[in-house]
Amino acid sequence: MEPPTDPTRPTGMDMQRLTRTALPLTALTLLPLLAACGTESGSGSGSGSVGSGTTKASVTGVRWAVDSLTVDGKTAQAPGGAYLKIADDGEVNGNYGCNTFGSTAAFEDDGIDFEAARSTEMACGDAPMKFEESFARALDAEKFTAETTDGGLTLTTADGDTVKLSEEKPAELYATKWRVDSLLDHDVASSLPEAAEGKAWFTLDKKAGTVNGSLGCNEVSARATVSDDKITLGNPRTTRKMCSDSLMATERALLEVFKGTVEYRIDHRSITLTSENNVGIGAVADK
Repeated sequence: MEPPTDPTRPTGMDMQRLTRTALPLTALTLLPLLAACGTESGSGSGSGSVGSGTTKASVTGVRWAVDSLTVDGKTAQAPGGAYLKIADDGEVNGNYGCNTFGSTAAFEDDGIDFEAARSTEMACGDAPMKFEESFARALDAEKFTAETTDGGLTLTTADGDTVKLSEEKPAELYATKWRVDSLLDHDVASSLPEAAEGKAWFTLDKKAGTVNGSLGCNEVSARATVSDDKITLGNPRTTRKMCSDSLMATERALLEVFKGTVEYRIDHRSITLTSENNVGIGAVADK
């Protein structure tokens, strides 16, 4: 595998000017793949204080879902898919809610200090991008004390700003509501149009042997046979509503997946479905 690039993270004003861009799939998925190489559950083997009486071992080696961010007394709920994971050696990877990022963390007697992050530069809707900018700035600017309680983690700055997280278990292929967040075309992934964000999803029913969901406008269902790492899909049945041009274009792209057999790959709480002609979708498990 080629080494990842380290794009320079845009400023707040630059972020507002970003258009919806297509990025190499390797750039979007490399950091989560690094996480998959380590232990996905349980604590790391290291020890040491990170403030508030919490040990380094209780923080590392766990994939933490970001629940909320409180800055200057104002709390914002995190977009689905935002997470943080710190390896025992201090390597950090995660997702701000739109873009994947990587960094390093230094464990000190009075807390955790995150180094400047490297991230992909895909643009999403206003709400996830606003959260992303605040979250990235908080991690870069402050040192945190950490407190773990009952599967939760709270990172707190000296000024009282907090990041609340909870331990995130891997998602199962079946019975999970997978929210589609990207379209794949060979080695390039692009985010969904803003009008379609959060509206396209699917769920696999093992007992019934079906897949059901939404294409962003119309509902869809089909037979689904799973074998090894592949899913064979039957002819889709859909409702017949008409929506905006943007939603209908997304719907047509999603229907390309229903043309035979797709290969699936699950990385903790993300899944990709790729057809034999190298087009497909990326999705994340809903909280």
